[in-house]
Amino acid sequence: MDISVIIPLLNEEESLQELHHWIAKVMQSNRFVYEIIFIDDGSTDTSWAVIDKLSISNSEVKGIRFQKNFGKSQALDAGFEMAKGAVVITMDADLQDNPDEIPALYDLIIKDDFDLISGWKKKRYDNVITKNIPSKLFNAAARKTSGLKLNDFNCGLKAYKNIVIKTVKVRGEMHRYIPVLAKNEGFTKIGEKVVQHQARKYGVTKFGMDRFINGFLDLITISFLSKFGKRPMHFFGLWGSMMFLFGTTTAFYIGVLKLYKVFNDIKTILITDNPWFFIALTSMILGTLLFLAGFIGELIIKTKSNEKHYSIKEKLNF
Repeated sequence: MDISVIIPLLNEEESLQELHHWIAKVMQSNRFVYEIIFIDDGSTDTSWAVIDKLSISNSEVKGIRFQKNFGKSQALDAGFEMAKGAVVITMDADLQDNPDEIPALYDLIIKDDFDLISGWKKKRYDNVITKNIPSKLFNAAARKTSGLKLNDFNCGLKAYKNIVIKTVKVRGEMHRYIPVLAKNEGFTKIGEKVVQHQARKYGVTKFGMDRFINGFLDLITISFLSKFGKRPMHFFGLWGSMMFLFGTTTAFYIGVLKLYKVFNDIKTILITDNPWFFIALTSMILGTLLFLAGFIGELIIKTKSNEKHYSIKEKLNF
């Protein structure tokens, strides 16, 4: 199979049929062997009925229906697990991503041997205040933190080698950072292509301003995990040991100083009246807790299961 197109969606009943016909036209005109995988992330409208109808008329259409809304990352993860194409294309279901970009993205992966190509919506039709400016700030922070020189981390239109999507595990709200996750797994040939952005034709956006706040928090998480995700003791153990050593050294100094003054009849105060006693005690407690956090983190990594963070209600054409 040449291409798997993965489309996560939530309440996009109006756009699905048009999007399907557009993708199918592009695939057939380029003679690609393909599949379209729609992942219904708990829609409350007739989206699943539309997908069911499309799957009957076109055997290349496949569907996954979640029990409830689990989020875009989980939807992509489910699609990645099922995809068979040599090249995997992800796009949104709202018709803001242009299927005519698919052949060029395919060539960049197959002919130019890129591991991943991220779309860049250089010219956007979104609200400047509520989306464009926050998006620029968000992308600047992501570039600085990750070291990847991408202009649009959040673009839904991306292309991957199959091995990339089978290696990367997307959890929580990490779909924005799949290029970073891929880089952390050793895929270094990551590029970017300017793609056409189209104004939303139907419905309203499913994401609010909170996506940027969540995005920055996720960026911090990925930055930490990329350095210490496999060995948390290297972070927590180091700081825990340093704090415990500082606390014990300070406590020892206070004790020796107290004994020296007592034996030399020098006026002194109770140890518990010395503020450094509480600083030392707090440092020792925090140091112990940090060390334990690192130890527990190591145990979790060694015993964690690969259980899915979503549940599937129904599948079509698999």
